[in-house]
Amino acid sequence: MAIAWASGTRIYLALAPTDMRKGFDGLAAQVHQVLACDPFCGHLFLFRGKRGDRLKALYWDGSGLCLFAKRLERGRFVWPRVEEGAIRLSVAQLAMLIEGLDWRRAVSQGEAVRPRAV
Repeated sequence: MAIAWASGTRIYLALAPTDMRKGFDGLAAQVHQVLACDPFCGHLFLFRGKRGDRLKALYWDGSGLCLFAKRLERGRFVWPRVEEGAIRLSVAQLAMLIEGLDWRRAVSQGEAVRPRAV
C-alpha cells in the first residue's frame, strides 16, 4: 500500500526504541518531549520497538492524527545504532524501510539541476 504525503512533509526516524503499546497520545507525547517537535505539524514520525520487527508511524493529516503500524514476519527493520534524537529520511528511504530493506543504501545524487532553456 502506498500513501502519498503532502509536498514538504519531512520524515523523522526516532532513534530510541519505543514501547509499541503506545497509541496516538503516547507517541504524540514522545514526539513533543523526546524529539522536541510538534506532532501536529504535518510531518511523519517513525518509531521502532526493541525487537526491531514492529514499526509505527504517526502523522497529522490536517483533520486528525493517523497511526500506521507494520510487523515484519521475518527479519527486522534497519535502524541506526545511535539511540538519541531523530534523523530525517527521504521518501525513497521510507519506502525501502517499510519493505524491510536496508534504506541506508539509498544514496541521493544531490538536488536536480534545473535545465536552462535552449
